[in-house]
Amino acid sequence: MTDDRVTRLIEMLDDFDADLDETIALADEIAASGDQGLLPRLEAELERAVADRNAYARELLGGVIAALGGTDRLPLLVRASAVDLGDDQDGLAAEIVDLVHADPKAAQRLLQPMTEDDDLSVANRADWALRFVP
Repeated sequence: MTDDRVTRLIEMLDDFDADLDETIALADEIAASGDQGLLPRLEAELERAVADRNAYARELLGGVIAALGGTDRLPLLVRASAVDLGDDQDGLAAEIVDLVHADPKAAQRLLQPMTEDDDLSVANRADWALRFVP
């Protein structure tokens, strides 16, 4: 897969007039590709979405990153989720919970140190996520 689809997805996420169904379909296509080589770019775009306060982009990119990166990406997703953008975060929260359930031991190992983060929003969000460890 080329980076062209990621570029197109980012353009669509930045364009609030972009077709929602097309945007979701493209995100799903990228997630289904299994191409972990796309993660650095997607992660940078997630950080930009949070900085730009784009909750829509955060939700969709979080889902793609979760699909491609798995439980190892929990710290990134929890940090992104800890930023209050005024949305309900249903999709991102579900991704985090699914990753915790997918590998509870890894989730515990990755999230426990985050409960002592200097940023209380991050610490609280990590604590929240740990509640889903079976």
